[in-house]
Amino acid sequence: MLLVVDVGNTQTHFGLFRGADLLEHWRFATVRVSTADELGAALRNLLDLRGYGFADVDSSIVSSTVPQLEPEWTAMAARYLGHEMLAVGPGLRTGLAIRYDNPREVGADRLVNAVALRERFGGPAICVDFGTATTFDVLSEQGDYVGGSLMTGIEISLDALSERGARLPKIELAPPRAVLAKNTIDAIRSGVVFGYAGAVDAILRRLYEEIGGRAPVVATGGLASLVVPFTEELEEVDDLLTLTGLRLLHERNQGDR
Repeated sequence: MLLVVDVGNTQTHFGLFRGADLLEHWRFATVRVSTADELGAALRNLLDLRGYGFADVDSSIVSSTVPQLEPEWTAMAARYLGHEMLAVGPGLRTGLAIRYDNPREVGADRLVNAVALRERFGGPAICVDFGTATTFDVLSEQGDYVGGSLMTGIEISLDALSERGARLPKIELAPPRAVLAKNTIDAIRSGVVFGYAGAVDAILRRLYEEIGGRAPVVATGGLASLVVPFTEELEEVDDLLTLTGLRLLHERNQGDR
């Protein structure tokens, strides 16, 4: 089976594939100081909960937006899985033409999403990934990666509000009950969620103008399900888009390890 690992700044999402079929997937908090042994212990425990073990994993691939964790994941694979883990980065075959000023600046997560997006839609298409940052990644009509936009993630916005506003409480993100709130907690939720949804809609509409028309849009990431119901331009959430992109990248680079 194939282990795919998407290491984000806030969460790590990983799954097990048999061929094109995703058998299981998990999320846990990303800890930037995790060692290879700690990652191995966490992986072993989560696999065991679903009746799997290290021996079931014969190949793996990792995409990491946290630079110091990529070598820990590859070391974990060498030590406990007994094989070399493929890492998303420069030199990997993607099947994409990358029309970016400096292709090496494209984050691993954005590249992986673009690969999955092209496989599904060809082009044009847009992915909105809701994580620590919210990224907008765009494919042209020819299926080339042509860039996108990046904005502060909703959790960072909420944290900044409570840290800079001395009288404002730190609250949990939750769907707002109404725009017109009757207490401080509901007022924060209303402003943050509705304001954020409006910002997402505004960026998408400007992207449509720049690419010459509307295009299929898919949302993904851990916070997508919170924001998407309050947007006008987003309808579909695919929580597994990044994992699918990792599987596709592994298929295109087998034999390179």
